[in-house]
Amino acid sequence: MRHSQKILILDFGSQYTQLIARRIREIKIYSEIHSHLYPIEKIKEERPAAIILSGGPMSVYEDNSPNVSPEIFKLGIPILGICYGLQLISRELGGIVEHAEDREYGKAHLEILADDILFNGVDNGSVIWMSHGDNVTKLPDGFTIKAKTENSPMCVISNHEKKIYGVQFHPEVAHTKFGKKILENFLFDICGCKQDWTPQNFINSTIEEVKQKVGKKKVICALSGGVDSSVAAILMHKAIDGQLVCIHVDHGMMRKNESAAIIKMFNDNYKIRIVNVDASELFLSKLANVSDPEKKRKIIGNTFIEVFETEAKKNSDAEFLVQGTLYPDIIESVAVKGSSVTIKTHHNVGGLPERMNLKLIEPFRELFKDEVRAIGRELGLPEIFIRRHPFPGPGLAVRVLGEITKERLDVLREADDIYISELDNAKIYDKIWQAFAVLLPIQTVGVMGDSRTYENVIALRAVTSTDGMTADWYRFDSDFLENVSNKIISSVRGVNRVVYDISSKPPATIEWE
Repeated sequence: MRHSQKILILDFGSQYTQLIARRIREIKIYSEIHSHLYPIEKIKEERPAAIILSGGPMSVYEDNSPNVSPEIFKLGIPILGICYGLQLISRELGGIVEHAEDREYGKAHLEILADDILFNGVDNGSVIWMSHGDNVTKLPDGFTIKAKTENSPMCVISNHEKKIYGVQFHPEVAHTKFGKKILENFLFDICGCKQDWTPQNFINSTIEEVKQKVGKKKVICALSGGVDSSVAAILMHKAIDGQLVCIHVDHGMMRKNESAAIIKMFNDNYKIRIVNVDASELFLSKLANVSDPEKKRKIIGNTFIEVFETEAKKNSDAEFLVQGTLYPDIIESVAVKGSSVTIKTHHNVGGLPERMNLKLIEPFRELFKDEVRAIGRELGLPEIFIRRHPFPGPGLAVRVLGEITKERLDVLREADDIYISELDNAKIYDKIWQAFAVLLPIQTVGVMGDSRTYENVIALRAVTSTDGMTADWYRFDSDFLENVSNKIISSVRGVNRVVYDISSKPPATIEWE
């Protein structure tokens, strides 16, 4: 999609690069992440409103440290360097960067030395977030020092004439008190950006783009029932209406009554043609006696493609396939040495487009999850679907540890349903990024009534996160956990023990498999 203005973020391997993009989009300005190897010819052609150079784990004076074309500083485009970006600007334009005797990690206080546009509305002495082991020790010609910290004498530098700025700290992280204000000052007062990145603008431009691309051709949409595919289906419906066919495959690993709820929601609220394929028996037969998580994923992925392809072939005149791929799935990521670039792409239905000669439409390939939710709200998708936690493609197959049977799936479905219902009742569901139950491949001794039992263990998981890349376990009130445990054990036949997972990511992942 073409944008009238965009902020180009060049990535040098920082753990915070995605956060820079998110912060800028929250300010309602479109931003896009690319490798630091992004060709200078493309930058000239696209003429972004500004360029932001991210942080990174290396030192600018190391061999093979990631770099940019020196031409970038001659384009007349405003530039903001963050951490490694500041040091790169300094080194490239004739300054000196050296190893710091006192490294700075965590909180520091910003001492403003001179007025600067970047500091409009920013308190002197405010908290900033540092993460560096190098310092600029000699400024490039034409630059002045605007702020320092105890261990960073050149913490903010600027060249107003060339509109090139550098900050040693991370304005994109929540710990930097006036970080958002500093970004706003750069984007509005220095770059002259407008706030035109809104859900309604995205919807309007996408509808126009889809109409032009598709014409009168038929389009198939892979409808899992999650937020991304549901919003994509409604957006496509608005653009091409009767040309759209949604295919929902129930692989038998959905949550309790999930497929029925998805079909009902679409039938009640939208006149969209949906084909519902119940392939649960086929999937279960192929998963019989399989315990290895990777094998489970491959079997489910391959079987899903087979089932979807069979159904899609009934619409042989279709030329396009819609998927809900998100921006984090396709962002170019940089190897630490900056010498190789890998592009990570997740396709919901694997190699299907190539096999069926379908052209892909991925309306959300530029969006983060929270942006898709905002667009769903703008489109009127019921809140119960908008606010749903992420759900893995293989479904409960990766939450039933060990062998998968209908009986074990049903035990998990009931336990999970009680858990999620209680989160809703306690009004804490929306405070959690993802919550779910897991059926463990062990049995333990228990006592029910006067009898000894030897039954299943359910583990509960709940994490807080902004994007799923890192996560922390949610601190439940002990009364809530006691209540949920009692309800699951007393209501779900075959369960006699409930445990709570208090692992963060990293080192653990959010899902157990």
